[in-house]
Amino acid sequence: MDLSAAKSALKKYFGYDTFRPMQAEIIERIYEGKDALVLMPTGGGKSICYQIPAITLPGTTVVVSPLISLMKDQVEALRATGARAAFLNSSLSEVEQRQVEDDFFNGELDLLYVSPEKLVSQNFIPLLKRAAVNLFAIDEAHCISAWGHDFRPEYTQMRFLKGEFKDVPVIALTATADKLTRKDIISQLKLREPETFIASFDRPNLSLEVRPGQKRREQIIRFIQKRPGEPGIVYCLSRRSTEELAEKLQDAGIDAAYYHAGMNADERTKVQEDFTNDNTLVICATVAFGMGIDKSNIRWVIHYNLPKNIESYYQEIGRAGRDGAKADTLLFYSYQDVMVLQDILKKNESDMLGLKIAKLDRMRQYAEAVGCRRRILLSYFSEDVAEDCGNCDVCKNPPKAFDGTVIAQKALSAIYRLQQSVGMTTVIDVLRGSGKREIMERGYHNIKTYGAGSDIPFLEWQHYLLQLLNYGYIEIAHDQHGEVKLTPASRRVLFENEKVQLVRFATIKERQKAEKARAKESAKPQRVRDELFEKLRKLRIQLARERGVPPYIIFNDATLEEMAATRPMTDEEMKNISGVGERKLHLYGSYFIDAIIEFVGPASSHGKASTYQVTFDLYQRGLSVEEIASKRQISISTIYSHLAILYEQGYEVALEEMVSPAEVDKVLKSLRYLQEPYKLKDIYDYLGEQVPYHRIRLALAYGKREEEKR
Repeated sequence: MDLSAAKSALKKYFGYDTFRPMQAEIIERIYEGKDALVLMPTGGGKSICYQIPAITLPGTTVVVSPLISLMKDQVEALRATGARAAFLNSSLSEVEQRQVEDDFFNGELDLLYVSPEKLVSQNFIPLLKRAAVNLFAIDEAHCISAWGHDFRPEYTQMRFLKGEFKDVPVIALTATADKLTRKDIISQLKLREPETFIASFDRPNLSLEVRPGQKRREQIIRFIQKRPGEPGIVYCLSRRSTEELAEKLQDAGIDAAYYHAGMNADERTKVQEDFTNDNTLVICATVAFGMGIDKSNIRWVIHYNLPKNIESYYQEIGRAGRDGAKADTLLFYSYQDVMVLQDILKKNESDMLGLKIAKLDRMRQYAEAVGCRRRILLSYFSEDVAEDCGNCDVCKNPPKAFDGTVIAQKALSAIYRLQQSVGMTTVIDVLRGSGKREIMERGYHNIKTYGAGSDIPFLEWQHYLLQLLNYGYIEIAHDQHGEVKLTPASRRVLFENEKVQLVRFATIKERQKAEKARAKESAKPQRVRDELFEKLRKLRIQLARERGVPPYIIFNDATLEEMAATRPMTDEEMKNISGVGERKLHLYGSYFIDAIIEFVGPASSHGKASTYQVTFDLYQRGLSVEEIASKRQISISTIYSHLAILYEQGYEVALEEMVSPAEVDKVLKSLRYLQEPYKLKDIYDYLGEQVPYHRIRLALAYGKREEEKR
């Protein structure tokens, strides 16, 4: 199969004209029947990589997903696009499970979501073998690796797939995995000659900020108050702190709730659903919350405490701004957090303790860093970036840097001559010309760079090497006893004269004092969104509640922002909005077009002849509603909406030819028994579905004009 079918499906089902980077190559790989490992950041478009093949290939794609709530959200979102999707988990009754299994067996599903436990269960494997499976997609694949940050033993049982289903490709997907975890995923799943796709981890729409941990609650209240109406998550280390913080926020008039694993299942479900549906805007939660949240319009994420590793941190901040619109992240840091986390790790003793402590150290180094935070994050995931981002607190308030190229060359040369086989302390000892017995016995005193940095104290060398690590000029091989390794970037410094900017050790202490002073300042002002965006957002909430789905299932924030900016007033214009596929245009297009038309008004041209005026001109020429709709390639319901608004504005429209006096009377009388704001669906239901929607709209227009005459 070629990519033309994939491109058509992308537009038809998801409303996008082009693939994001790497998506097309991954889909082609699946079409060829080959295995793949995919690393894409949260919100980077991982799901499309298997959802498009699932829709376009014969058979069913089986998706392994770790959380019931995540399955439910993803299936709801897929069904909203017109795809045939279902899930199998413990939330279904026996009758519902049997129906899904029958649909799966009969080839009536494009995608089936299952848990890893369900996949490996003895009663499910026979059904798998009899059904037509075209692909296995293993989501959150880092859970299979003990080197990863969220290891789950049940994932390791999935290695049977390549033995039992030799001809079915397997795609493993994750948002966070370092080199070690990637190797382990491939090994554990027994993938055959997989191609590894590593998309850019850069999320330029996310701002990054770290603040000292003093007076966190006061700072959080100010931060949220500057962002009214914007959903967000505050991650806390303990269950108790989630409850206490939620209470403090409520006392400050903020709509907040808490979530942690100590709550019963019904309570957790209620909190999660309220947040998903925008009924609650702020959640104070432990890390038990979030992995199952497929919510695109989260506008900010705060970490009340330091996370235990960069993988967790990156995954958690990635829940903000998944729609591509601007979002903010804020991390509070104190040395006490590090001590608490170290104690927790040591109490839960394991073979991986050394690795976990090392990863906590990297997280601490990120929080204390004096260089571009985005570069640090990207280099951690082996992404080579030379430019600063301009959208983090360090870039916005840069420390004084100096040309540290010679220092960097000395360090990198020492690592090279030590054959990349020693840890950071030994590298510094060699640079400083240490007389330690270990250095002498191994002959390190004979290498050319021995003593080349004797004028720099040990602590300063440590800080310079940490900067080189954060910028991606070196990396640490945790599976090789913490040996320091060179990277492509370090070779550019050694052999291509690339310049390196470093920050002096003294500057770090000065900066820490300045940061503490800035912590007292108020949070930055709220993001500006225009009146039309707010109108569309309220319409989205209304439609979502009427249909019992989360608002982002209708359209995400980025799609609403584009609508507000471009103001589409016809079906053709609406089709060009990113995120508006065929089914969503059919289901919701006329509602949003009507809202935009009502906001803009008949007199507006927004750069061309008013869409109202065009409709009115054709109407005056004697064309019927059906003929106008055909000529303009607009739905009939939109033309009726145009005429209703024109009538309200005083234009000469013969409403009596389109809606009878009896129907007008019925509609207007029904309003006595309904609550404002009046909804067409409520009126339609009240009248026993006897008066069509377009005539209800016309009757309301008649009523509005008559009221204005009085």
